[in-house]
Amino acid sequence: MNSHERNRLHSTRREFFGRAATGIGTAALASMLAKTGLGSNPGLATVSSLGDNLAQNSKTGGLAGLPHFAPRAKRVIALLQNGAPSHADLFDWKPKLAELHGQSVPESYVAGKRFSTMTGKADGKLMLAPIEPFQQRGKSGAWVSNLLPYTAAVADELTFVKGMHTDAVNHAPAISFLLSGAQIPGRPSLGSWMNYGLGSEVDDLPNFIVMTSVSKGTTCGQIFYDFYWGSGFLPSTHQGIKFRGSGDPVLYLSNPDGMSRAMRREWLNDIAQLNQKQLDDFGDPEIATRIAQYEMAFKMQASVPELTDLSDEPQSILDMYGPGVSEPGTFAHNCLLARRLAERGVGFTQLMHAGWDQHNSLTTEFYTQCRDTDQASAALVMDLKQRGMLDDTLVIWGGEFGRTPFIQGDINNRARWGRDHHPYAYTMWMAGAGLKPGLSFGQTDDLAMNVIDESVHIHDLQATILHLLGINHEKLTYKFQGRQFRLTDVHGEVVKQILA
Repeated sequence: MNSHERNRLHSTRREFFGRAATGIGTAALASMLAKTGLGSNPGLATVSSLGDNLAQNSKTGGLAGLPHFAPRAKRVIALLQNGAPSHADLFDWKPKLAELHGQSVPESYVAGKRFSTMTGKADGKLMLAPIEPFQQRGKSGAWVSNLLPYTAAVADELTFVKGMHTDAVNHAPAISFLLSGAQIPGRPSLGSWMNYGLGSEVDDLPNFIVMTSVSKGTTCGQIFYDFYWGSGFLPSTHQGIKFRGSGDPVLYLSNPDGMSRAMRREWLNDIAQLNQKQLDDFGDPEIATRIAQYEMAFKMQASVPELTDLSDEPQSILDMYGPGVSEPGTFAHNCLLARRLAERGVGFTQLMHAGWDQHNSLTTEFYTQCRDTDQASAALVMDLKQRGMLDDTLVIWGGEFGRTPFIQGDINNRARWGRDHHPYAYTMWMAGAGLKPGLSFGQTDDLAMNVIDESVHIHDLQATILHLLGINHEKLTYKFQGRQFRLTDVHGEVVKQILA
């Protein structure tokens, strides 16, 4: 017998501990697998804290006892504008900002504040007026820039949150903070928390889907990091599934030449048996994830081509979303897919559009960003409304922070005007389930520099989103590394003033 054969016959240290833990692992996994029928004994009792984290509600696949109260929203569509749109140029009209154009920012507005390294100290920076006029819109009288004519036309359907502020001053930490409640990567994202707590109402598509886009020709695109839709320390079945913007949305949707769907089914059955044997031996939840994801992939081979086939959409709907709607990978195309996903019961759809980082392109690429996102964003709201879906769908639009009311660059060179990162005040809008339409909530000072009334911190926004989903944000927790974690950390208050 050679040395390789002897090593194979001897149990390794990893195998010993894996097999020793099988009893506990199997007990804990039984309830987790009950929903899909993968567990050998769905009625098996769970074990202490492991059971607390893995206990499933067989009706929805979420945690037992959730939702905590009647939800107003059944699903969320997040239209995230990576790079941070300028609130001072889009939603937060300040006449004094125009009056002080070209003058130094008053020290009292910026004293003691931290800006990005590109600005450093803000002392002596020159104020920059909005680059296009504002008008009051609809019956609500909401101020919206001429840069967003389609959004302006649906202003009475929107809830503007003008007192937003955050803790982060750079893009990736700020986006991570917005989506996971922490600036450092590794925490579960909002969609993962929702998926974990409430489960899924659809079985042939993932319940958390992500699509990304960027305007053509932009020089200020942001990187789409996977942790923006990661599950962190939650079971990896809850992470977001990214649809690609070209070719098949998901790789390997088509079977290889010579393999029929029946053959694929038999092949997956055999693989499932092998994985089940490993699961029985080691009780590793990631093996259960592998089994579940293979099954989901098989179902998506049928559901995704039907989802992405827009031939059944009336021309009037395609026209409503704008000229880019038929081109995969555009924001308009993704918005229409988001509506189609909502119709099919997907719980959380996260669209991310990059390119809003106007450090020196406020009078050029900023216009492109507005054109590429304005019509489709408004169309999504109205499309949902005319189908009766806006009543139970929450739509969110906004970036990770705002832009400075003072200029970055030479005020005498309009073609290179820009604004730097600004965490102290900015605007987001929401629409749909459980919100007061036509409301502008929160107020900044007369230079759009600081929030002075009805401030909304990132954790407050997260608490409010969960509240609309029927979740008490303080009670949706997961024990990891010895303590209970939640999306809002130890902060957050529901913004009840914007609730209908």
